[in-house]
Amino acid sequence: MVQVRVLVVEDEVIVARTIASQLNQLGYIVTGTASSGKAAIAKASETQPEIVLMDIILKGDMDGIAAASYIREHLDIPVIYLTAYGDNHTLERAKITQPFGYIVKPFTIKDLQVAIEIALLKYRLECDLRENRDQLATLLNSMSDAVIATDDRGIVTFMNPASEMLTGWQREEALGSEVSKIFHLVDEVTDSAIENPVTKVLREHQVVYLGNFTSLINRNGKRVPIGDSASPLMRRPDQISGVVVVFWDISERIQTELLQKALEKEQEVNHLKSLFISTVSHEFRNPLTVIQTAVELIDIQGTNLTEAKRKTYVKRIQSAVQSMKHLMEDVLFMGRSEAGKIVCSPTPLNLDIFCRELIEEFSAVGSNAHAIVFTCESEHTEAVMDERLLHYMFVNLLSNAVKYSPQGGAIYFDLNCDPLQGVATFQIQDQGIGIPEADRDRLFDSFYRASNVKSIQGTGLGLVIVKKCVEAHRGEITFHSQVDVGTTFTIKLPLQNLPTG
Repeated sequence: MVQVRVLVVEDEVIVARTIASQLNQLGYIVTGTASSGKAAIAKASETQPEIVLMDIILKGDMDGIAAASYIREHLDIPVIYLTAYGDNHTLERAKITQPFGYIVKPFTIKDLQVAIEIALLKYRLECDLRENRDQLATLLNSMSDAVIATDDRGIVTFMNPASEMLTGWQREEALGSEVSKIFHLVDEVTDSAIENPVTKVLREHQVVYLGNFTSLINRNGKRVPIGDSASPLMRRPDQISGVVVVFWDISERIQTELLQKALEKEQEVNHLKSLFISTVSHEFRNPLTVIQTAVELIDIQGTNLTEAKRKTYVKRIQSAVQSMKHLMEDVLFMGRSEAGKIVCSPTPLNLDIFCRELIEEFSAVGSNAHAIVFTCESEHTEAVMDERLLHYMFVNLLSNAVKYSPQGGAIYFDLNCDPLQGVATFQIQDQGIGIPEADRDRLFDSFYRASNVKSIQGTGLGLVIVKKCVEAHRGEITFHSQVDVGTTFTIKLPLQNLPTG
């Protein structure tokens, strides 16, 4: 066991010898004795004891309290006071020097041992605490994240260099200030002030995180987008002693995210361009081939061409031209949509009459292989909608229903108007191939076609156009489908629409 080295400071020689003798009996090493404050300081500097026993009343112009203060501050040696005075005034003076013990004479040898051992323990704990504090300070000061700590009133007690750089405030200026003066936040979207997270933590006693689009207004008025968390410092489970705020500059991350989004958008645009070129080229090639073949047959057969054959070839040409016309209309519509130029221009119309006329027109230009069964049980079907967009909507849905249904099947078109709710509900139901579950999430993506369409022609634009028309009316579209059973599309539109641009 290492013996503890003790310096005795006592101006009564006999008392000093007695204390030294007691210390030797207890197994301590006495490094020396001193009878004045100045001698005590010199002896402590020379012998470097681990603890000093200091009498408060000493000879000379420096008493024990003054000597202890110097030894504590400059030599970092713990001091125990030995004194015959226990009055309040002396005690208050002694407390200022932060002694590690206070023994009132007369005392026993056991009192002396207990005081020394407790003082040494307290000193070791203080050294450990100081070392941990210094390590923590070094860690916080070397962090790239900014750190601000406050007390339980929101007064700044600590700032690291990173927080000085972000806020523009020097630590010496900020310490003792109210945190909202140093750490001022705004919402970038609304440009309004945000409640200081320290205030919120002090109120709620739990960790608080900043939302998106938060900026710090630094001392120079510059806005710095930041990420942030504020955590309570708890003295006890139910008592908060302060708050620590950790925040960081996310300007670079935001810039990286914007560049990444721009790159992804460009890649998406390039992908859509490739799809557009390949899809449109393919869809144009088919009707052009039909037209070219029909023309060649008419030219080859010449005067030998029967009237029936001539009508067949002409009908093929007309059908191919119609397909090209619809494709061009779809392409132009998508172009206007991407440019944000779809305008909803609602006008009064009777939905019952509109639907019946649309079905009649659709059936006239299409094949007669499918029966379209229209049902309307509503008495009042007056509405204010964009007839042109409605036409796009239902022609595409009817075309899909016909295209993906077996010949001879029925297509059901239902209309229901609810004046009380102010909503018109349209349903188009087929008995076709249905939509596989794996394809349903992407059904409204441009150029996307379900995996079971096989060789059935199409561009993957029809449902995209339908959805954009629905959105232009501030409506909603849903669907229910079962493979090899059929699909039902349901569209709900407000009966009274306001013009949009």
